[in-house]
Amino acid sequence: MQKRFLITESVPEFFSDGLIKFGFELDINTQISQEEIEETISQYDGLFIRGRIKADTKLLERAAKLKYILRPGSGLDIIDISKAAEQKIILINSPEGNRDAVAEHAIGMLLSLLNHIPQSFDDLKNNKWSRVESAGSELMSKTIGIIGFGNTGSAFAKKLSGFDVRILAYDKFISGFGNDLITEVGLNQMYAEADIVSFHIPLTSENTFLVDHKYLESFKKDIYLINTSRGKILKSTDLIEAITKGKIKGACLDVLENENLPTYSAEEKSLLNKLISTEKVIITPHIAGKTKESEEKIHLYLLHKLHEILSY
Repeated sequence: MQKRFLITESVPEFFSDGLIKFGFELDINTQISQEEIEETISQYDGLFIRGRIKADTKLLERAAKLKYILRPGSGLDIIDISKAAEQKIILINSPEGNRDAVAEHAIGMLLSLLNHIPQSFDDLKNNKWSRVESAGSELMSKTIGIIGFGNTGSAFAKKLSGFDVRILAYDKFISGFGNDLITEVGLNQMYAEADIVSFHIPLTSENTFLVDHKYLESFKKDIYLINTSRGKILKSTDLIEAITKGKIKGACLDVLENENLPTYSAEEKSLLNKLISTEKVIITPHIAGKTKESEEKIHLYLLHKLHEILSY
């Protein structure tokens, strides 16, 4: 019986062609709902999801045949990893494919924030030549702290190497990555010395709202903060409080706690408006890893990894 693969999001033609060459029969349904998948998942050997559909406990309990889940990019927080392991489902993601895009975006946001680029452009559109008020701050000579030194964290460090900055990096799970450009440190040194802190960690139960009031107060200096990982590692209410107090000099956010704006409660709308209304915050709609080049690479990496598994 031919193996079947369900694709729930739009994919490049070369990706679907590759799955067919691997021997899969494809069902492509980009409008399928979570409930519809729960009813049909028992028919499939493979599943491709991106963010709209979640491979949660309920879905996996019905996935009797499922052997592979492919998720482009880095995050696996939409998958019940322990349940998948219990059912011996192989999880494949492709953080290598968009790490450079995320790193470039983080630097772009940081430079924009330090040099007041969005505000000065808005002023110009309002016929105001705010040359004096828009004087910025140089990145050079600052100490950049990187929390999480996996694919995106290491790519961020590499991109920073030409800016004449000092780079500190901390990772709870890996070590031995320090070199002439990067100083591997513990959290205490990070807290004491960082001017700018960038987060490159996955969303796990341990990391959910890791960055709260207590965490931010641990830094000796007033800092700039960058989050291109997941919105729920950072408590928005505590960030706003820290910005108001001056503990956070500015923030670059590509992710939010809730990224489904139509579902916002009155409280969530108020929080977002507070973030938007300050000139100390730049927010982009979770696009750091989304470039034309990365879209191709994340799918190429998935195909390559699946092919290696199938060929083993």
